[in-house]
Amino acid sequence: MPAEQICHVYDDLPLRISEDGPANGRPVLVLHGGGPATVAGLAGHLARTGRTLTPVHPGWDGNPRPDWCTGVDDLALAYLHLLHDRGLTDVLVVGSSLGGWIAAEMAVRDMAGIVGGLVLINAVGVRVEAEPITDFFALDPRAAAEHSWHEPDRYYVDPAGLPAEELSRRQGNMATMRILAGEPYMHDPKLLRRLARVRRPALLVWGESDRIVTPAYGAAYAAAFGDGRLETVAKAGHLPHIEQPEAVFGLIDAYAVGGPSSARPNNRA
Repeated sequence: MPAEQICHVYDDLPLRISEDGPANGRPVLVLHGGGPATVAGLAGHLARTGRTLTPVHPGWDGNPRPDWCTGVDDLALAYLHLLHDRGLTDVLVVGSSLGGWIAAEMAVRDMAGIVGGLVLINAVGVRVEAEPITDFFALDPRAAAEHSWHEPDRYYVDPAGLPAEELSRRQGNMATMRILAGEPYMHDPKLLRRLARVRRPALLVWGESDRIVTPAYGAAYAAAFGDGRLETVAKAGHLPHIEQPEAVFGLIDAYAVGGPSSARPNNRA
């Protein structure tokens, strides 16, 4: 079972982190998007061979968020400092949705060579003029499911049927999302042009049915990296690691053991 601990990179920022996997495995940082539960299966798979660190972002699931923590850049720096304080290098950073944005922001700020590779799964974070990000905050629950899942009827949850505690948790998570990523909406206007400076290999995994951020958005994201490539997953939407876990896990496993960037062709999307 993963061991949960509280870590401090600043005195007023307690980070809840689950740690799992072999002590001598490659360090892997797993970053969630809308909620920690969305990456539980992903983290469990990666812990088979890697030493996984899976934090709960400040403000999610009741985790404290100090008043100064108001942007994705704050989270990116906090996680970089966490990895630095632990003396970790060649860290594989895997992020879903908002977590992918955090991973990209970490990479452009990593001057110490801590991040060894990136996996961004249907990530937000950049502005692509021709492919705007759908305003998730404006969608009702049914529309959110239609935009997010290849099989929306399978994954749609009627909020009217949720217990009060669970509904409150979800509303709190969404409120934190608005604070961190509401303005400008779900992107850093400067990030896209900065990605060319990221030389670590970046794998972008995309569900073909995603209507929050489309595969065309993902292709533009991948092309902006110095060494990025896009892999699409059929019959999957915004969370392909949940709808098609074996396909996604296979792509990540192949990427993680593929060797350094210099040993592979630069397959730009």
